[in-house]
Amino acid sequence: MLGLEDFIEEAIGKLREDIPGKAIIACSGGVDSMVAAALASRAVGDRLLAIYVDTGLMRKGETEEVRAMLSDTGINYRIVEAGAEFFDALKGVTDPEQKRKIIGERFIRVFEKEAGAFGAEHLVQGTIAPDWIESGDGTRDTIKSHHNVGGLPKDLGMKVVEPLRDLYKDEVRDVARALGVKASERQPFPGPALAVRCLGEVTPENAEIVREACHIVEDEIQKAASAGKMELPWQYFAVLLPTRSVGVQGDRRAYGKTVAVRAVASVDGMTATYARIPLDVLDVIATRITNTMKSQVNRVVYDITNKPPSTIEWE
Repeated sequence: MLGLEDFIEEAIGKLREDIPGKAIIACSGGVDSMVAAALASRAVGDRLLAIYVDTGLMRKGETEEVRAMLSDTGINYRIVEAGAEFFDALKGVTDPEQKRKIIGERFIRVFEKEAGAFGAEHLVQGTIAPDWIESGDGTRDTIKSHHNVGGLPKDLGMKVVEPLRDLYKDEVRDVARALGVKASERQPFPGPALAVRCLGEVTPENAEIVREACHIVEDEIQKAASAGKMELPWQYFAVLLPTRSVGVQGDRRAYGKTVAVRAVASVDGMTATYARIPLDVLDVIATRITNTMKSQVNRVVYDITNKPPSTIEWE
């Protein structure tokens, strides 16, 4: 990559050339999309509109947090509530690749509607190198389709602009720090959101379970890291498995759902090693999850697989 200042200057100049009119940007509040939004805003100013879509699959408190970040940046933005639309589209779907493609297509339909109202002909995306590498092409295997790559419909009515396409996550964070973007240290969050952390069918109930479990994992790991018990992992979250196992409630046999905890150390997301979380921290996480959702979850496991052979997310 060029030096930071050179890259920023070149990226802004290219965005000015690529966007002669108005543009919208898919802005999730993550570091990739926030950096792309900051660059595009510097390039085209008020001709940019940031769109945040609340799919009903966001983390606990995410919409409020992103609203505050976008307000602070001074970028024009709009928040679209579309949870019912996404759950309807995902009903009965269990295949992870199909989930990603459905979500990508739904996102684009929302953006097309907003672009029409705004008069935009360009869609800016925070696509980075691992997104298109893992999505595959004619010469590379598809590891998993990223919704902003493999989920794009062929009849897309806008020109896609991707200012971060050749960068890796660590490089994007460097650019974020140079631009003063507050999202620079946020842990990665998948574009399809909690849909790929609900293995099996994505329902409002399953989304709520994994949302609360992810919140507990994040909260307890952050507290442990602040207390000096462990290093803060690169990414850490929970996954809801589609199987039930035998448990005990009081003196009764019961079937409950299983939550897997995932935490990894990485630099760019292309490879990762599982985080060595102290057993007492895992104990607190498991107890809090099962106590909070005692009628739904009766088992918590920890994933100790590296990437490769696994991926960081389970789907």
